[in-house]
Amino acid sequence: MTQHDTIFSKPLPSISDFCFDQQVVEVFPDMINRSVPGYSSILQTLPQIVSRYVQANSHLYDLGCSLGAATLAMRKGCEQTENCKIIGIDNSQPMIERAQLHLDGFKSQIPVELHCQDLADTEIKNASVVVLNFTLQFISQDKRDAVIQNIFNGMNEGAALLVAEKVRHSDESMNDLLIELHHNFKRANGYSELEISQKRAAIENVMKVDTLQAHQQRFQKAGFQHSSVWFQCFNFAAMLAVK
Repeated sequence: MTQHDTIFSKPLPSISDFCFDQQVVEVFPDMINRSVPGYSSILQTLPQIVSRYVQANSHLYDLGCSLGAATLAMRKGCEQTENCKIIGIDNSQPMIERAQLHLDGFKSQIPVELHCQDLADTEIKNASVVVLNFTLQFISQDKRDAVIQNIFNGMNEGAALLVAEKVRHSDESMNDLLIELHHNFKRANGYSELEISQKRAAIENVMKVDTLQAHQQRFQKAGFQHSSVWFQCFNFAAMLAVK
């Protein structure tokens, strides 16, 4: 059973950089649903988008798969497609171990491989769908172009890249508004001012967010012919790029 997220509920003598360790694994479903507006809507729509772009005899990748929620959604979207395989990648061993337990709890004809490794060490090949759900934002900004280019190079023609991210508005006044709306969302979900403040301090050094324009320019630079935002709630957006 998922535990309630209380990691930042008490004053901490010092705040370390956020990481996806065992403590986070235990509360991750509660944490992400209470912290990311629209997260459930993104997951619910994934099967529909995957079914549109998945190709027979191809690979699907969930990069930064965490506990496998997107992997499970992707699997629903390719059940009618022959000879597909989903490959899940995460650099947190505790996440991979728990994801395997989750996936083992659901029967499916679609094979899934999970690997604990860095995205920079991941070879993308014969890909018809690639998902990065709130993953790119944790990669150094100077490495993001190379990550997207590597993905593009391993994708088939007509393949789809799905990227969901927290984003920054280029207008500082609007950016401040979206941040406040996001904090109100967290307050409404039971997070205290202390929790919001301490979580923000823990994550600010490891999660640097881009503007939507920066994402779109990155897709275009890599070679994607088409890209668009298909969902946005406050400062969280889901994007689709097609090769």
